[in-house]
Amino acid sequence: MRGQVVLEQIRGPWDIQGLNACELKELCADIRRVLVDGVTETGGHLSSNLGIVELTVALHRVFNSPVDRIVWDVGHQGYVHKLLTGRGGRFDSLRQYGGLSGFPDPAESVHDAFVAGHAGTGISAAMGMAIARDRLGGGGDVVAVIGDGSLTTGMSYEALNHVGHLRTGMVIVLNDNGMSISPTAGSLARRLHMFRTGAAYSRVKRDADDALSSLPWGRRFRWLLSRLKAGFKSMVTPVMLFEDLGLTYLGPVDGHNVEAIERVLRRARVLRRPVVVHVITQKGRGYGPAERDPVAFHGLSPKRSGKEPGLTYTDAFTASVRELLEQDCRIVVLTAAMLQGTGLSGVAAEFPGRIFDVGIAEQHAVTLAAGMAAGGLKPVVAIYSTFLQRAFDQIVHDVCLPSLPVIFAIDRSGIVGEDGKTHQGIFDLAYLGAMPHMKIVAPRDGQQLRMMMRLAVNNFGPIAIRYPRAELPVAVEQVGGLSESLDEAEVLREGSDLLIVAVGSMVMPSLEAAESLALEGVDVAVIDARGASPLDRDAICSEASKVGIVLTVEEHVRTGGFGSAVRAVLDDEGLERIHVRHLALPDEFVTHGDRKQLLALYRLDAEGIATACREVLACIYTGGV
Repeated sequence: MRGQVVLEQIRGPWDIQGLNACELKELCADIRRVLVDGVTETGGHLSSNLGIVELTVALHRVFNSPVDRIVWDVGHQGYVHKLLTGRGGRFDSLRQYGGLSGFPDPAESVHDAFVAGHAGTGISAAMGMAIARDRLGGGGDVVAVIGDGSLTTGMSYEALNHVGHLRTGMVIVLNDNGMSISPTAGSLARRLHMFRTGAAYSRVKRDADDALSSLPWGRRFRWLLSRLKAGFKSMVTPVMLFEDLGLTYLGPVDGHNVEAIERVLRRARVLRRPVVVHVITQKGRGYGPAERDPVAFHGLSPKRSGKEPGLTYTDAFTASVRELLEQDCRIVVLTAAMLQGTGLSGVAAEFPGRIFDVGIAEQHAVTLAAGMAAGGLKPVVAIYSTFLQRAFDQIVHDVCLPSLPVIFAIDRSGIVGEDGKTHQGIFDLAYLGAMPHMKIVAPRDGQQLRMMMRLAVNNFGPIAIRYPRAELPVAVEQVGGLSESLDEAEVLREGSDLLIVAVGSMVMPSLEAAESLALEGVDVAVIDARGASPLDRDAICSEASKVGIVLTVEEHVRTGGFGSAVRAVLDDEGLERIHVRHLALPDEFVTHGDRKQLLALYRLDAEGIATACREVLACIYTGGV
């Protein structure tokens, strides 16, 4: 990395207290150089952090972390905070296995007040800390830093309502850049945008200030006109929203002027009541490519040597959705602030009025889809596994209970890699599998994904299609062609020594493991279960009875997952004597790192599966349990 003269002297937030204006400007420039150099190498969230440099510096000059607690919502905007709190020397390990997390993590630093990987949690968490402080007689301020995208979440409004009711003393900093990942959706976003980009308010405010300063009629008239000015301001800013809820609104303030931000934060700090500080920033600030295209530079993949990346499961989903939208006017697609990540950006432009971005509002997305299905449409909810779990009750009560035909296209199922613990999609089989009427399938390749989507839109009940954040494998050549069914397992390889029953992303490495073991004289059969609920009892029990030894393989935690379902089926059919072993992720939160590295670590690659087969056979034939 190029030299960063001022930043190199920062060992903690106390080191920025005595910097003068010139040094602060140099510090901000240093930070932006480190962000660009580091994140373009390791991958991560670039635009959002470039936009929050001055705000973060001002926060750490006004507040005394960790005595004062700063809660970041959502945590991907916390890189500058990491650089200012003693982690600059490790920044080149960001999002790598054993390195810095891409999100705040109290286990990593005392300056990280709360884990934050899902938007909308910040105000609630900060309010809880403030209440605990007041009840226990502690000290320190509590600050929640939220993005305007977080104001699309229902949870944020629930928290704002409660904060205003209790008058809890805390500061809420609204980092308003008009973006979540893509431009922020919703009517409030439009209002903020009108204010943020319009010159009218600034011009009127300046003229009113000039007029007030020249009036000779005394303090009373000045007060009257100031109230009129405040009234005008309330019509063009979101002040009424917050103040009607019982919060004091301060701002807006230029989010790239450290001195201006400090002034308003110091004012907010001494008020000792709930205060919203509205800070206007530019996503991607200071780096031309990110300023011009903040969406593309929101999240970067790490640099990798070797071949260019191939087509992904997300690409296959995009192609399938495009075909289905062309064929059936009743199909609509919903997503929650994830147009880019779910592959829908281009499709939305091609099919206006049929792609719905509801903002960061997963609960609303699911029940909205339920209403659409009840009205005769065919809704597809495209959402990441980690975010779908936020809508658990809506899936149960609004979709599964009435058995409505809603299709869940669950991207990022399994290990997502560098985003780590908050984003790994490793729990969906357990919570979806417990729901009556829910059918869960998982494609092993792109052909199967497109087939499953085609069949799903004509399904009569809820169905979930889970697929990983990964490149597509080469499709398996099947005798007789691809089986057109959502319910039938496929025997991909016959064998006599051991049966692997795999699902989704684990099918292809299981086949590879079987081929490798064949070279050692071990004859392994492989079944693609194609789904986890319901299982094809006949196929699984038939093949298991022939072999007598079964290894289940899944990219999911062990408890409540696919392997548990296979064991239950065998037990139900009176096949308790069949030896069953499970290869799955441990029941823990999986850390960050390269996806392939993590799969190898947990023995969910071909080599690891082959090793597990050898161990199972050795254990059974030597009399082990």
